[in-house]
Amino acid sequence: MAQRIHKLNSWLANQIAAGEVIERPASVVKELIENSIDAQASEIDIDIEKGGLGLIQVRDNGHGIHPDDLPLALSRHATSKIHALDDLSRILTLGFRGEALASISSVSRFTLTSATVGNTGWQIKIDGVEMLPEKEPASHPTGSTVAVRDLFFNTPARRKFLRSEKTEFAHIDELVKRIALSKAGIAFTLRHNERLIRQYFLAQSLAEHEQRLSVLCGQEFMRHALKIEAESALLKLHGWIAEPSFTRSQADLQYFYVNGRMVRDKLITHALRHAYHDVLYRDRYPAFVLFLEVNPDQVDVNVHPTKLEVRFREGRMIHDFIQHSIHEALEQIIPASAVAAPADTVTVDEENNPAQWREISRPMAVQEQLAIYQALQQSVTIDTQCQDGVSHSEEYLCAMAATMEIAESDTSSSRETSAVTWQPVMTVSAETSMCPPLGYALAQLHGTYILAENSQGLIMVDMHAAHERILYEKLKKQAAAGPMPSQPLLLPFTFVVSERESDCIEEHITLFTTLGFQIDRISKEAIAIRAVPQFLSAKLTETLVRDMVADLLTEEVSSRTQEYYYHWLATLACRSAIKTHHALTLMEMNALLRDMEKTEHSGQCNHGRPTWVQLTLPELDKFFLRGQ
Repeated sequence: MAQRIHKLNSWLANQIAAGEVIERPASVVKELIENSIDAQASEIDIDIEKGGLGLIQVRDNGHGIHPDDLPLALSRHATSKIHALDDLSRILTLGFRGEALASISSVSRFTLTSATVGNTGWQIKIDGVEMLPEKEPASHPTGSTVAVRDLFFNTPARRKFLRSEKTEFAHIDELVKRIALSKAGIAFTLRHNERLIRQYFLAQSLAEHEQRLSVLCGQEFMRHALKIEAESALLKLHGWIAEPSFTRSQADLQYFYVNGRMVRDKLITHALRHAYHDVLYRDRYPAFVLFLEVNPDQVDVNVHPTKLEVRFREGRMIHDFIQHSIHEALEQIIPASAVAAPADTVTVDEENNPAQWREISRPMAVQEQLAIYQALQQSVTIDTQCQDGVSHSEEYLCAMAATMEIAESDTSSSRETSAVTWQPVMTVSAETSMCPPLGYALAQLHGTYILAENSQGLIMVDMHAAHERILYEKLKKQAAAGPMPSQPLLLPFTFVVSERESDCIEEHITLFTTLGFQIDRISKEAIAIRAVPQFLSAKLTETLVRDMVADLLTEEVSSRTQEYYYHWLATLACRSAIKTHHALTLMEMNALLRDMEKTEHSGQCNHGRPTWVQLTLPELDKFFLRGQ
C-alpha cells in the first residue's frame, strides 16, 4: 500500500532546514554575527567552548529586539528585513530569510537575551524540543546575546560528521577573519575556552584599516599590496591586490565581497585568474582583498541557503569590469614594484615625460651610443613576411627577430666573457643629462645581469627574464592584429557530445571561428572539427573543445583557447630570448632598458619572476655603514 502524504510538524521542518543552513559550528557563528551586523552593532564578542560544540555565544551592542518580538524571532520565515517581494531586489542586509534562529534553536539548547534602548532586558530559552518559548526579565544592556549550547545534541548523526575541536575552531577563526576584513567599522573579540584568541579594534581611518589588514593578512602581504579603486557608471571596485611577486601555493589569501557580503563566485574567480594569468607562475595563486559595490537590483543573493553564492544580472559586464580594473592596476604596480623610493621618486606618470627625469652624471660614450640607438629606432621596420614554406613557429620566430631592437653583435670566439664585462669609457663627471627610470647601463655581471645607474641608485636586471617579457608582449600585439591562425585538418576529427553541448557550440560558433576552429554539427549529438588553431596540438583538440563548452555552459565565458595560445607564445618568447653568458655591448644593454620602460608588465617575466630590482643609495650606504 502506498504511503499517505502528511504534513511535517514545524519542529521537524526546522531540523531539516538546519541541515541546509547549519553545516558546522562555524555556520552558527556566521548567522549570529550577520544578525549582529544587521542590528548596527559596533562591538561584537564571540565566546567559543570546545570548538563550538560546548558553547557558541555572540554578544553585540546593536539596537536589540523588542520584547514582544522575541518569541517571533524563533519562528521560521519571521524577519524585520523584508516586507514584500520587491524588497528581495533591494537587499543590503546580510540576512533576510528569517530561518537562522529557528534552525539553530531546533538543534541546540538555545538562549536569546536582548534589550532595546531605554527598555528592560528580556530572555527566552528553548532546549531543542517542540515547545512555546516563554520570555522572562533579564538584566542586559542595549543589544543582544545569543548562547547556543550542546549543538546537535538531539541529532547525533550530524554530530558524528564534525571534526576535532581544533579543526572546528579553525573554521570559526577563519570565518571571523573574513567578516572582520569587510567590516572595519566594527570591533571583534574572539575567545576560545575562556582564552582571548583575537581582538580586532574598530578601524575608522585608512591607516587603521590597513593596520587591521596587516594583522589579518600578514605584514608581508601589506608590503606587497597595492590599494586600488576603479569605478564605472554602475560598478565600483576597491581594495588591495598583491604584486605578482607575492603569490601563494593555494587560494588561501583571496577575499572577495559583493556589497559587503563575502561570496564565492565562478565568474569573479575567472575574471581575477585571467587578469593575473600573464604574470604568475603556473599553479600559483594571487592574493587580494577586494570589495565590489553594485546596485542591489543587479545581483541576486537568494541563490543558496548559505548565501555564499550570488548571481549577477549582467554577468559579462561584471566579469570584464573586474578583469580590466585588475589588469590596469597590475600595469601600474609592476614597473614600480621593485623601487622602495621616497616621495620624489619618478612616478609612472613622470616616466612618460622625459622633461621631468632627474639629472645624474653618466659616461660620455653612452651619449654617443644612445644617439646611435635612437637613429636605429627610427630606421627599424617590422617585417613579418617570411619565406614561403616555413612553419608557423618559424614564421613567428622570423617576425620576432625582425622586431628585436637589440642589435646582434659579433658571435665569434671573442665573445668569451669574464665574470663582469666592463667596457671602459671616458667619464666626464660634469656632463649631466636626464635619467630615465631604469637608468643607464654600467656593466654586465656573469653574463646574466645588467648593472645600471639611475637617479635612485643601482638597478640590477635579469637580462633573459626582461628580454623574454619584451618578446612576449610584442608577439601578443602581433597576434592581436588579426584572428588566430588556423590550419585545416587532412581528415576531419569527429566526436560525440550531448545535445546540450552541441547546441552550445552552435550558439557560440562565431567565438570558435575567431579562435581558429572550423566546427560543423553533423548530427544532434556529434560534431566534426575541420580546422584547428595552428598552435594547438591535435591530441589536445577534443579536451580543449570539451573544456571550453563546459566553461560556456557554467560561466558563460571561456578563455581556454586564448590561455593555450598565450602559453605557446610565452614558450616561444622564452626560447627566443637572450641566453645566459651572452655578452652585450653597452648600447645593447641600454636598448634593452629602454624597451623595458615601454613594455607592459616588464617587472615580471612570463613565469612571474621579477626582472629587475632597485638598490637605493641609502640602502647601499647601510651596507657600508656610511653615516653611522
